This record gives sequence, structure tokens and C-alpha cells, in this order.
Amino acid sequence: MKILVLNAGSSSQKSCLYQLPSDLLPATPLHPLWEANLDLTVSRDNAKLTVKTQKITKEIRLSSQDTQAATAQMLETLVSGDTKVLEQLSDLDVVGHRVVHGGTEYSQATKITPNVKETISRLIPLAPNHNPAHLQGIEAVENLLGDVTQIAVFDTAFHSQMPLEAVIYPIPYHWYEQGIRRYGFHGISHQYCAHQAAQIINQPLASLKLITCHLGNGCSLAAIKNGVSINTTMGFTPLEGLMMGTRSGSIDPAILIYLLREHNFSADDLDQMLNKESGIKGISGLSSDLRIIRDAIAEGNQRAQLALDLFIHRLITNLGAMIASLGGLDVLVFTAGIGENAAIVRERVASQFEFLGLKLDLAKNNSSPQDENIAASDSKIQVLVIHTNEDWAIACKCWRLIH
Repeated sequence: MKILVLNAGSSSQKSCLYQLPSDLLPATPLHPLWEANLDLTVSRDNAKLTVKTQKITKEIRLSSQDTQAATAQMLETLVSGDTKVLEQLSDLDVVGHRVVHGGTEYSQATKITPNVKETISRLIPLAPNHNPAHLQGIEAVENLLGDVTQIAVFDTAFHSQMPLEAVIYPIPYHWYEQGIRRYGFHGISHQYCAHQAAQIINQPLASLKLITCHLGNGCSLAAIKNGVSINTTMGFTPLEGLMMGTRSGSIDPAILIYLLREHNFSADDLDQMLNKESGIKGISGLSSDLRIIRDAIAEGNQRAQLALDLFIHRLITNLGAMIASLGGLDVLVFTAGIGENAAIVRERVASQFEFLGLKLDLAKNNSSPQDENIAASDSKIQVLVIHTNEDWAIACKCWRLIH
């Protein structure tokens, strides 16, 4: 079974092709036959397409940033030239899409119909940087491949079983009835990492209390009990919770009222500041990339040091809240760009929870671990670094849905 996965963002699109057996789902992730990364930010008029197969990596400059045209050129590399891995596009059995926001309507992977598209469109105000791109990807595939089966896998779905006390905001109840509630995001990654963690430590997921730390440009935590997300840090939108690359995370909402009243901010001004100009980038004044921040710290840059300190402080305080939600902790998981690669973040976080009996093996922590337990042998809490693989998780959900 050939499954194409499209993971569309606001300025990029990552895609990959898996060939899965039709009779049995593999226990471990397969390597994709083909991968493509479409970058629409190269310049005002151009885009860059990077295609990788098991034999070759190729960069292609595209003369247009039009999503439909760029997607068509990307799919063409599946069936032509030295990146060819299919005889024809009709050989594709399924196309799976990561969709950030599914609202309350969808708690599992769902075949895409006109009603599903309408829901994704209606939820654009709650995920304005993501849902429009998902729709463009879905429509591009429709135009190019006709009636091929398309499946939406929602980032919000994993959090759909959170208890009401974790869902409802303490504002007048009628707003909850109108859809203002906590949804949670990064669910595909959180769920994948929870299952991987159970396999790595060889214990049933249903017996564990886990916290998964998805720390990338976007950051969130999930408290997972018996395999179910019972609390998370992102909420109504992906802006709530932790300090992130360019997002502020949670702040006093009266700040926004103050800026509106006293500094003539508009809604668009607030959106730009909170989503694009805050977080690590806003505090450091340099970048949202933690690698650049660490280099600046080594050169004595105090703002860069403050950005890292603030990031870790807010991460630790939110972790404390997640531990309280669980009533304990068996496994702490780090994943995504910062979680997988920033040993200093893992070390500083772990040091704050030594009072719970959490201890790192510092040699393992500093050796670029992947899918590995880095806890000391006498640690009461297991600490894992897991390479998140959302594309594989999406492919597996598609496989299960059509079987």
C-alpha cells in the first residue's frame, strides 16, 4: 500500500511516501521511499523544492510560490526524472494530511469529504497559520489526483478526552457552549511518543503516567495517563502555554487590554507580536533558533542568556503543573528539535526535579541520544529522548482507517 503524507505549514510543506504491506502494520517505522520539502520563503517570487529518495537528493528552484503549481511540480518528481519512485500518480492508494485544528468534531483520523473540508475552513480563525495551508494541500491533491482517498489526521484529536476541568476556561460558561475552550495541539507527536516510550521501557502504556515535552519552534507538554491525554499546555489556539520560538505562550491577558487602550494596538498588531515577535526571538532580539542563542551565550550575550533562562523557567513551572495533574510521574519524554538536540535544556530541567528522585545519566544525555533512556540507573523516573515521527504516525493512522 502506497501512502503519501502531506504536512503543510504556512510557508512550507513536508511530504513523504511510504510503502506499507497490506496485511500487517510494521512494529517499527519504515524509511520513506521519497521525501520532499517545499520551502516558499526563499524569495518573493521563488520557491525551493528539495527531494530525497534512497538514492539521490536533489534541489529544484521553482519560479512560482503558487501552492497549486508548486504541489504539482513536487508530485511530478514522484513519477519522473532521477527521483522517480512510481510509474504513475494513480499508483497512490491514500493521501494523508496533518491538520492542526479539528475542533470538537473529530477525535480520530477521518476520510476527507466536503463536510470535513467545510469544518477545516470554519476553524481557520482558530488556526490561521495552519488550516488554510491544509485546505490548499487537500485541494491541490483533488485537482491533480482526482478521487484518490484523502484522510485528515488532526493534531487536536489526541486531547479530545481531556476532562472538562482541563477543557473549560473560567469565563462565562456560554462562551464554552460557543466553542471557546481548550483543544490542545501537537497531539500526533504526543501520542506517537507515548507509544514509543512504552515500547522502549517495555511496559504497558496503560500502566504509565507520562509527560511528553514537544519542544521545537512550537512547544507544548501533554500529561498522559493510561494512554489518554488528561492535560496539555496549548489551549484554544497553539499560542497558550510554554514560551516558544516566536510565540509568547501564556501571559496576563490584561497586557493585551493595556496595549489596545494605551498604545493603539490593533488585533492584527497583537497577533503579529504574540505569534511572530515574542518568545525566544523576542527576548533575545536575535533569533528563535536555540543553536544561535547558545552560540551568543558563549560570546557573553546577556539577552541570549535571559532567553534561555526564561524558556527553562516557564518549562519547569508548566512541568510542575502537569505532574500535579497526573498525581505522579513514571516517564518524562523529550522530543522535537529542542527536546531531541538541546542537552543543556534536558539537564537543567532534570536538575529541578531531583527532589522527585529524577536523575540523568549525564554521559548519555550529552551523547546525542535518540530513542533512548537517559535516566541514571537509580532514577525513580525514566527520562527518554525520542525522535518524533509525525509522518509515520499519520501513515499508520491512514493504514488502520482503510483496513
